[in-house]
Amino acid sequence: MTIDIDGDLAAAPTSTLRRLSRGTRSERLLHVQHVPARAEVRAPWPDWVNPQVHAALAGDGISGLWSHQRETADLARAGQHVVVSTGTASGKSLGYLLPVLSDLVDGATAASGRGATALYLSPTKALAADQRARLDGWAIPGLRAATYDGDTPAEERRWIRDHAHYVLTNPDLVHHSLLPGHERWAPFLRALRYVVIDECHVYRGLFGSHLAVLLRRLRRVAARYGVCPTFVLASATVADPAQHAGALLGQPVRAVTRDGSPRESLTFGLWEPALVEGGGEHDAPHRRSAVAESADLLADLVLDGVQTVAFARSRVGVEVLATAARRTVGQVDAALEGTIAAYRGGYLPEERRALEQALRSGTLRGLAATNALELGIDVSGLDAVVLAGWPGTRASLWQQAGRAGRRGSPSLAILVAADDPLDTYLVHHPAALFDQPVEAAVVDPDNPYVLGPHLAAAAAELPLTEADGDYFGPGMLPLLDELASRGVLRRRRSGWYWTRPDRATDHVSLRGSGEPVVRIVERSSGRVLGTVDGERAHSTAHTGAVYLHQGEPHVVTQLDLEDASALVVRGDPGWSTQARTTSSFVLGRTELCCEWGPVGLAFGSVSVTSQVTSFLRRLPSGEVLGEHPLDLPPRTLATKAVWWTMPEDLLAAAGIGETDIPGAAHAAEHAAIGMLPLVATSDRWDVGGVSTALHPDTGLPTILVYDGHPGGAGFAERGFDRAVTWLTATRDAIAACECRAGCPSCVQSPKCGNGNEPLDKAGAIRLLDAVLRHAPSESSRPRA
Repeated sequence: MTIDIDGDLAAAPTSTLRRLSRGTRSERLLHVQHVPARAEVRAPWPDWVNPQVHAALAGDGISGLWSHQRETADLARAGQHVVVSTGTASGKSLGYLLPVLSDLVDGATAASGRGATALYLSPTKALAADQRARLDGWAIPGLRAATYDGDTPAEERRWIRDHAHYVLTNPDLVHHSLLPGHERWAPFLRALRYVVIDECHVYRGLFGSHLAVLLRRLRRVAARYGVCPTFVLASATVADPAQHAGALLGQPVRAVTRDGSPRESLTFGLWEPALVEGGGEHDAPHRRSAVAESADLLADLVLDGVQTVAFARSRVGVEVLATAARRTVGQVDAALEGTIAAYRGGYLPEERRALEQALRSGTLRGLAATNALELGIDVSGLDAVVLAGWPGTRASLWQQAGRAGRRGSPSLAILVAADDPLDTYLVHHPAALFDQPVEAAVVDPDNPYVLGPHLAAAAAELPLTEADGDYFGPGMLPLLDELASRGVLRRRRSGWYWTRPDRATDHVSLRGSGEPVVRIVERSSGRVLGTVDGERAHSTAHTGAVYLHQGEPHVVTQLDLEDASALVVRGDPGWSTQARTTSSFVLGRTELCCEWGPVGLAFGSVSVTSQVTSFLRRLPSGEVLGEHPLDLPPRTLATKAVWWTMPEDLLAAAGIGETDIPGAAHAAEHAAIGMLPLVATSDRWDVGGVSTALHPDTGLPTILVYDGHPGGAGFAERGFDRAVTWLTATRDAIAACECRAGCPSCVQSPKCGNGNEPLDKAGAIRLLDAVLRHAPSESSRPRA
């Protein structure tokens, strides 16, 4: 165990870690990092704050400001677009609420009519509800705040449009309701002074690209009503907040990054579950799951009197974690069993509010949560945080860790590695976590697969003209011509018009690829059990697939792609299923390329065709009962990719013969996919890969990693930009794994369409060594 100490470690977190890592757990705590305390920097109140707002805040115990709050407030008040990017529980919201609420209340007092208005956008309903509860608690005279989302009753919506000052909503509502129906919102829009975009670091990749174009549509419609609102964005720490916010907005944004809030010391432990050898011939070695390990840690912390939240990445993981921790605690002290609960999306709002209040009051001692609890909801001040697996980005890591820390007391965070190459690498290379800045968020509003449908929606809102290129960029005109040629829009002398009877916004999915989701329907009752993303339905909801719902197995009896539904019957057949997929790719235009000696590295357009051709039935022991053919259509994805080529003589010199290339390349591809999030804000499920011993477009062995979204999402390009760091870390992660021939911690993939065959762990290390032997330093690599 490595202990990195800067000053004296606080006794409580250190002693807690020692207790947790006693006995058989002694080898699991790999590293302990101390993050020192930070002193506060105070700032005086602005003299422009409305007296009623000042009085309401003072009544809530807010007697002063931190420096970043004052800087944000002054910039926004002056009409400057601004993003505040500081740590968890640093009071970012007060920085924008001071000018927003002051102007709204001033306007309501001075005007006989409505006065100024503001729009608040959050990525989740829970976050908007949390802010609404805070505003209601302040009870500022004259302020009319309202939540407007899919749950708002129809009778309340007109009142909100006509009378509310501060409307709290989400991007989906703006897309589907406010902009298409902007005439109904005209009084609100004419008075629009501020737009607040909370937790803007969430908007990255495809979702961020959609939001970026949506904000351009909002600016355009607002200008129609004679206003240019000030945009205020709040974010967790990101690499370049001004660049990210500017990419989202399409205009320059000032950044406030110096955090003036106090912070007590944080002790951070990196934890790796023990390696479990396989129990059968087909059962590969693996590590104990991060969820099971985290459940034990949560139970131990609760029994020690340490109030803790454990974050898991999925809703199922949260339920399993909470159940296991309750069971363990109940065996020791039955009275404590009821002090552990789960918190996730899908619960009723009143249930989530009750859980949040129980956590604040101390009634709950342990909570298993998804990242729904990461985004700004006011529950900071816990003693400890356990993270069941890498949360995806360093920004999320620090957001979740920041949930721990009572005022004046040190806090503890533990990252428990999942059975995944990136998790394994990070807990063995602490510098990659603690000595590196947070990631840059990737946004591409010029992606034609994103921009095109939004242009159609914009034309339905207001006819488009050439002047609108100021909002949508130089790619607008070619896309408008294409939309007109396809009959989506109609070109007239005065511009481009939407003339179809359906709603243009129905053809744009902000949070996905646009493919319809497939409903999972219980055949006997017709009840919808859940949904599966359209792009994953072929591999997870095909006829014969075993589908789990709340732990209960079901078997798919029919997949109807035209109806976007899958019929299932409840029952455990005694086996699991795994889809087999064939994939191929055709290279398009190369946009960037460079040479590492004999190795070629490139980024550009690619067309990936995949087809689910069969599925395997496996017993729990791993034994294959049989392979069954499927008749599903191929799916083609036009996207962006990074690829590299290697001559056969280079590989032969590295000890990789012609027959060894498929297994070595396949293993290197899997590990590279798993490690891409180290340099890009992607998730393993955001990207895919294909490897081949000889590709017709290159004439060489080729490994390709592609964005799993139409038109690309920026992840592959970031891999090209940081290829040396990315592939070096990939090689090191494989080599550091303790397994003999490959496991989920290094080269096996949970989504491999070929059943993780063939895989050659040793060959992958030799292949990557050969590639990296010719790599330049990261700073000197040419970009062409």
